[in-house]
Formats: sequence, structure tokens, C-alpha cells
Amino acid sequence: MRITTSIIHYCSTLLSALPTRLITGFCVLFAVTASPAALAVPASPATLDNATCLSCHDGKQGKLEATASDGEKRRLRDVHAAKFGQSVHAKMECVACHTDITDNTSPHRKGTTKALDCAQCHQTLWDKAKQAGTATKSSRLEVVARNIEAYQQSFHARPDKENPAVPMATCTQCHDTHAFNVPADKQSPQYAAWRKEVPALCGTCHEEQLETFAASVHGIEVLDKDNAKAAICTSCHTNHEITSSSLVSFKLLNNEDCGGCHKENLKSYRDTYHGKVTKLGYVATAKCYDCHGSHAVLGAKDPASKVHPDNLLKTCKQCHDGKKRPLASAGFVSFAPHANSNDFARYPQMWIATKSMIALLIGVFAFFWLHSGLWYHREWKDRQEGKTVPHVRTDALPQEHKHFERFTVGWRVAHLAFALTTMTLVLTGITVLFSGATWAPGVAKMVGGSVNLALIHRIAAAIFVSIFFIHFVYVMQRLLRDKDFHWFGPDSLVPNWKDLDDMVGMFKWFFGKGPKPRFDRWTYFEKFDYWAVFWGVSIIGGSGLMLALPHVTASYLPGWVLNVATVVHGEEAFLAAVFLFTVHFFNNHFRPEKMPPPDIVMFTGTQSLEEFRHEHPAQYQRLVDAGELDKYLVDAPSRPMRLGAKILGLSLIAIGLTLLVLIGIGFFGGGG
Repeated sequence: MRITTSIIHYCSTLLSALPTRLITGFCVLFAVTASPAALAVPASPATLDNATCLSCHDGKQGKLEATASDGEKRRLRDVHAAKFGQSVHAKMECVACHTDITDNTSPHRKGTTKALDCAQCHQTLWDKAKQAGTATKSSRLEVVARNIEAYQQSFHARPDKENPAVPMATCTQCHDTHAFNVPADKQSPQYAAWRKEVPALCGTCHEEQLETFAASVHGIEVLDKDNAKAAICTSCHTNHEITSSSLVSFKLLNNEDCGGCHKENLKSYRDTYHGKVTKLGYVATAKCYDCHGSHAVLGAKDPASKVHPDNLLKTCKQCHDGKKRPLASAGFVSFAPHANSNDFARYPQMWIATKSMIALLIGVFAFFWLHSGLWYHREWKDRQEGKTVPHVRTDALPQEHKHFERFTVGWRVAHLAFALTTMTLVLTGITVLFSGATWAPGVAKMVGGSVNLALIHRIAAAIFVSIFFIHFVYVMQRLLRDKDFHWFGPDSLVPNWKDLDDMVGMFKWFFGKGPKPRFDRWTYFEKFDYWAVFWGVSIIGGSGLMLALPHVTASYLPGWVLNVATVVHGEEAFLAAVFLFTVHFFNNHFRPEKMPPPDIVMFTGTQSLEEFRHEHPAQYQRLVDAGELDKYLVDAPSRPMRLGAKILGLSLIAIGLTLLVLIGIGFFGGGG
């Protein structure tokens, strides 16, 4: 068409300059010779190279529009030659992607071939690289392939509610494919410059969120102070894995995203009950955005901030609303969710509590582990040398094959109940204490989640305390009615000077400097075990009750008491559990004289007369001299009872040692 028009224009000009008769002759000649075959001048092929495309799409030709599938006009994106030349696609031809364009006319007559989308093209390249064996050399291709996979599962890939034929957001809405050049080096100035443009890009769709973000501490840092390291949209929502913020997976990962910048705050948050439950994989407790907000995060000193002292109680009441949870009380304001034990100036109570507990743990374990180690060595050495402890003479005593009753039914039932509830408390407690351990989420899931975990722990605690008080009342009423009972006598569990002498004598025996002490009814280490329960109920139970009823605690005490209670409860429970499954188990089951385990005296209530006079020679001699030994002699337990007691004992030992292993994994593996 353009060629024909040019010929006509040329001929018209030429003819106007010729005489009339020549014109007439020329026209006759043209009429005779003019035919389609004669006028068919070869047309130049449609040129679809990048230069031709850019001659119209470089933005210099004014606004270019095209008709969309819905019939509406849409603005075509300008392609700036300089930016395109620096992009990752610079060496590609336009028609490599725009495969539906078949000519250089305007508007284009599109062919039947559908244009490739970004995901299809990059996935094909990645598949070819893997087939060719060059995949390891194409790390960027692998990154893109992973991004494609993430995008396809993301919120953006879902169908648009208004137009289900298209996704919520496509690759080209976020990436300018003609200028795409995200710097690979995240430490480079180019990457920083690219990163600062992200909020504005996201804001093209999320205008309201961008406006809120711009007024936040993060937005001010990025947009006003030009701080490229501050948090932007992708810091919390990720790049391609964008999901609905209402999903559990998003809520759980959000804390980790915040912790990417606020490492110390994340660490201190994980020490709280809020953080530990979140680490277990549940969203029943407060997370970063619950307290600080999401897009509108403000500094703690800002009067409008959710964590400003004037607004803090209101923020706490979002969760502690008096409905699902008891209403937050005044002391909640002074609770420090990011308190740590390293900053005495800001958190002196936490510093003192933590250092005191560490000193207690070191002191107790150092003494008793040393005590156990020396005891094991002494007994093992004596056995190797064939030494025996001299026994009192029992010649001609008819009771030689009888058993001595050490514990009545009440004591045995209480011990078993204590053992079972203690192990339940340990399991549920260490699951929270070491929430970061690999095994912890599995235990939480096994019992039905964090809510059930807390419920089981509290029920077990109530049972434990109830058994303790029943035992205490029972023992006290009996002792108060016994006029012959002496509080510091040999039958009393109250420590006395003989216990100190026995302990010193034991260490002398450990080193071969004296005989083994002659213990009476209760040894000093048995008394320690007994009174440890009183200590545990007071310290662990008291702090646990404060934490279980924080609204009551905070009504009468400042909130920092809850911080201290958290430290004391966890550390003291750790001490009790480790002591129980190491020292207590050693004293009663794993000494050379006790091997093979278990010692079943606490399950049958009796032990052979030989064993009794060996372990408690002073009591044995006292009863013989007083003629009272017969009162405590009973028949030996039946074979089925002994077998059942051994099975029960071994089962409890196995559970205890398993719990000890879990504690070790949590402690040494950084699970806390």
C-alpha cells in the first residue's frame, strides 16, 4: 500500500510537468501495460528485530495503547533502550517472548501462537540445563526455578476474584521484564537501590498498606532516611512465597522474619511462654505483630505506639480480654517481654534471679555428682578387692529369712503417685522449656497441642500438690499424737548433727580414710530427697501458680515478678528433673551394690533382713537391743509381686532415663 501510494504521487508530479499530448500518450501506454503482474513490486519482509520494536516502544512516540480482552484500552509499557540494554534479558530478541507478534504493523496482527509466560520460559531453561548436565553451573536458573515453584503456591497465584481467568498478580506486575536486573550481590549499592524501590512497587496494588507503612519506623527509615537495610514489604511477606497473613504458617514465620533484624529481642522473646509456644508451632500466644503492630510499627517512646506505657495495658487486653483469657490487670504493664539476664541496668531482678539459679544448679550438681562418682569408685574398688562391710552378728536368730518392712502401703502409694505425676510434669514442662528441640513439637502434637500440654501440666501439678498436702497432714497428725516421738531423734526425717557426721564419714570412706558410717533409719541423702519435695512444692509450685494465674499475680505484684517466676520455675524444675534421674537413680538403683537394677523396696515395702542390717546397721542394732525388731518383720513378698515390682521399677527407670536424654538434647542442642 505504501509503495503504490508513492508511485501514484511520483507519477502525478511528473505528469504535471509534461505537455498535454505527451500526457495523453503516456496514459494510453500505462493503460495498455498496467496489469497486476506488471505492478507487483517485491515487498520487503517484516523486520521484527529489537531495533524495529524499540522504534515504536521506546516511549518517545507518545502513549501506546492496546485493546485488552475485556475490550478496554490499556497502556502499553514503555521500553527504555538503556535500561533494557543493562537487563538480564538484553541479549534476547523481543519476539523470543512475544511469540504472538508476527508483523511490524500497528496494530499488530497477532498469530495463533500464544506468548510464553515467564514461568514457562524459565522452567524450560532449567529443565534443559538439568538434561544437559549443566544445572550445577546455573545457580541463578535454580533460584528462579525455586521462585516459580514458590509463586505457584502463593497467594498471588490464586485466581482474581473479579476476573478468575487471571491470577491475583503476575510476574510482570512485580518485575519489569524489560529492565529486570536484580543484583545478585546483596551487599552491593545496586542491590540497596533496588531494595528501596520495593515498597513503591508493592504500593501500586496495596495503596492503603503503603500509606500506613510510610508513617511507621520502618517506612521512615527506608523512604525518608534512605536506609536500605531497614525492613520493607518483602522482609516480612517474602518475595515469592507470599501467603495470606491469616495462615498459621505465616504467623509462625513472622517472628523469625522480625528476628532477622532484631536478633536479641527474638532471643529474649523465645525465653517467654509466648515465644516457647510459638516455637512449638502454635499461634495461641502473642507474636511480634500482636504487640507492635504490622505495617504501623512505631517506636516504644511514640505516644501512638501500641507498646507505649500509656497504651500497653490496652494492647495486652487484645488477648487477655476477660473472655478467652482472664482480663489483664495493672501489673501487666511492668512485665518485660524482652527481659534478659545480661543487662543489670535495665533488668536487675532478672539478673539476680538468673545468677542465683545458676549458682544453685552448679552447687547442687557439683556436690552430688562428685558424691556419686566417689561412691561408685569406692564400692567398685571394694568389690574388686573382695572387701565386705562387717555386719552385726545374728547367730541363732530365727527371723533370718524374714523381711523387714520399711515402708507401709501409704508411703508406697504416695511414692508411686509422686513418681508418675513428676514424670508427667517433667515431660510436659521440658517440652515447653526446650521448645526449640527437635523432639518438642512432636510431643506437643502427640498430646493435642499447646493448650492440652498446659492443661495436662496443670492437672499433674494439682495432683502432685494434693498428694503432698495429704501426706503432710497425715504425717503431722501422727507425729503430734505420738508422745514418744523426738523431732531430732533417729526416727525423724528432720536433719540433725549425726547427718553431718555421717556425710563427713562418707567422704573419709570414699578416700579410704575411715570405715563406712553406720546409718540409722534415714540417711542424710534420703533426708535430702525427702525435703527436696518440700522445696519443690514451695519454689516450683509457687512460681508455677503465679504463672498459671498471671492476672491475679499482676493485681498485687509488679509485672517483673512474672519474669522472675519464669526463670525460677524453669531452672528449678530443670534442677529437680536432672537430680532425680541422675543422683536419685544412682543412690537407689545404679550403685555397684544395687546392680542389677531396680531396687524394689519402694514397691514391695520390704527388704531382706540381710540387706536391711547392711544398709541401716545403726537402726538394726537399736531395734535388736530394744527387743522391737519382731514388730517390723513380715513374710517375704510373693514371687508374682516381686516380678511385678521389678517390671514397674524398670519401666519407671526407662521412662526417667528417656526424659533425661530428651533434657540433654534440649540443653546441649540449644533447644531452650
